[in-house]
Amino acid sequence: MSLSGNNMKSKVRRFAINLLKAALFTNVIIANGQHTNHQSTKPLTEGDFYKISTIPILASTELEVGGLASLPNGSMAVCTRQGEIWIVDNPNAGNNTQPYFRLFASGLHEPLGLAYKDGSFYIGQRAELTKVTDTNSDGLADLFETVATWPLSGNYCEYTHGPVIGDDGNFYMNLNLGDNGMGKRAEPFYGEMGSHALWRGWMIQVTPEGKVIPFAAGLRSPAGIGRNTKGELFYTENQGGWVGTGYISKVDKDDFFGHPSSLKSAAEPESSLKTRVSDIPKDDPLFHDMIKRVPNMKMPSVRLPHGILGISLAGIAEDNTAGRFGPFQGQYFIGDEGHANIMRVFMEKVNGAYQGAAFPFRKGFMSGILRMEWGKDGMLFVGMSDRGWNSSAPNRYGLQRLEWTGKLPFEISTIKAKVDGFEMEFTSPVSKESASNPASYHVTGFDYRYHEAYGSEVYDKKDCNIQAIQVSDDGMKVRLVLDGLREGYIHEIKCADLKSVANTPLLHDVGYYSLNSIPNTEKLSLKDKNVIRIGAVKSQPENEGTSYEAEKSEKYTIRQPQSWKNGPDQTITIATKPGLKFDPEKFDIKPGAKVQLIFSNNDDMQHNIVILKPNTADEVGKLALNLGLDGPASFYIPKSDKVLYHSSLLQPRSSETIYFTAPKKESTYPFICTYPGHYTIMRGELNITH
Repeated sequence: MSLSGNNMKSKVRRFAINLLKAALFTNVIIANGQHTNHQSTKPLTEGDFYKISTIPILASTELEVGGLASLPNGSMAVCTRQGEIWIVDNPNAGNNTQPYFRLFASGLHEPLGLAYKDGSFYIGQRAELTKVTDTNSDGLADLFETVATWPLSGNYCEYTHGPVIGDDGNFYMNLNLGDNGMGKRAEPFYGEMGSHALWRGWMIQVTPEGKVIPFAAGLRSPAGIGRNTKGELFYTENQGGWVGTGYISKVDKDDFFGHPSSLKSAAEPESSLKTRVSDIPKDDPLFHDMIKRVPNMKMPSVRLPHGILGISLAGIAEDNTAGRFGPFQGQYFIGDEGHANIMRVFMEKVNGAYQGAAFPFRKGFMSGILRMEWGKDGMLFVGMSDRGWNSSAPNRYGLQRLEWTGKLPFEISTIKAKVDGFEMEFTSPVSKESASNPASYHVTGFDYRYHEAYGSEVYDKKDCNIQAIQVSDDGMKVRLVLDGLREGYIHEIKCADLKSVANTPLLHDVGYYSLNSIPNTEKLSLKDKNVIRIGAVKSQPENEGTSYEAEKSEKYTIRQPQSWKNGPDQTITIATKPGLKFDPEKFDIKPGAKVQLIFSNNDDMQHNIVILKPNTADEVGKLALNLGLDGPASFYIPKSDKVLYHSSLLQPRSSETIYFTAPKKESTYPFICTYPGHYTIMRGELNITH
């Protein structure tokens, strides 16, 4: 069949126009740096906005980073847990050249902090603040001066974190408690961590003249210490006995943060703290209730839900880069040693004290994060080590850079408290259609217990009903009016179905606001412009991936079935060992065998063991990771037919026996720990074979 000339020209023109439209449609860049390519199925990830680069280190050096200090010339100083100080020249790999390492000092005692002032380094050793100087400018330290010392019992966990130098010229350091053991070996009342030397569990102040002044008490494992651009002091705490979940808090003189063992030193003449051990309640109160009962007890500024945002909080870095690190100027980044990730924290002052919201930020680092420091170009340097503490990352130590790529992520930038709810601000405009829909949000309040037991489950969890929504004219803010707001509780604000104007989902769709105090602001008038009045919103129906009542499940049996008249056919003993590993990682079972499995958690963190259908480890691990607030109550076991058998979530240094009948089909059945972040490396194989 032939076509006339005019018809041919018309079809060619239409074809060219359609090609041009398709090209334009595929390549439009919107304000938040994301493509509106609806044909692409690849979602944008954290790495599209913040790039991790690894700094190559000397093969002969185990660079277990204990401290970082940015130098005036742009170099980066690194102290290591092996007692060395290295100077890294060209740390940002400028001009396409590699960083250069040179040894400055050695022979120090496990330093976990480094500061630089007036040409000298100040380093926190186990029992000493030391000034280290190169007096003849040959690039090597030749003068080591003791600034101050303090007692030490020799306990493995008596770490010293810091120093940081205050605006007042004083040095500030955190003195870690010692290890008391777990279970029957734990020290009565004080629990698994305790003070065996003077000032353990305290932040101390050291004057330039070397006088040691106790500054604040109640610290457990205070791995992070820092100061902001206003000169205010902050520290990060780790979950454990008397600490239901980790947190970041501003520190003032004579604050008490909750661990009673530090109070053994409170009556010393150098202390002005009035809190005593007898003030500590023993009835397992919720944390917000306990704050009102203990003298000088301070509510942490922002609590980070354990297992959801992190498990071992450490380094602190306030964004002072004037926009070179993205849209979060003045906010705080917190590194996590256990999950090898970084969280973001926004703080505001309400009724005279800091509180605010914590968000996920960047995962994927090579080892457990201890220290972070800004480079001169606005890069964030991340120092890592996990010896003795274990992380879910593959390496034991490392030094990496985190750099903003220039693309603007669609994120919840801030959450601010209002007298009747919360106001969220975003990095780019939201779709008013999705923002006006109450189904886009789910708000839940909860708290933790204050007790000697290791950590705490989530308690008193209740949803907040949405009464009204207001979207700002520019789409940058959304205000939620809520019923059920509770002072002293953490509130999870989840925005799973919220979209940008370009129909892009949030990079991270959740924030956790520590509502220590409800502000005295004006209520939102329901007659105001753009206010949408809402009735009560019902919870979403349960589906695969949500938790279930594990104790009622046949998948969890802790008593030998009565039908096993002759007992088990086979007994398996599995333990844990350092590095997030099972021991052993493989064992054989006959098809249909009656199995007694004894699981011993020898670690210093919580673990479970979950036996799965073949080739489902990653799927179930991700489902467990998404359980969020429902995780602890169900041992982090997702509701899935891929789960065959499991233990409970075991406390450190405890054990449990479970019983199950092995599958009859010969195959390899994976087992994993589904505690958040562990499943990627903590796994093994159950081989069903004759």
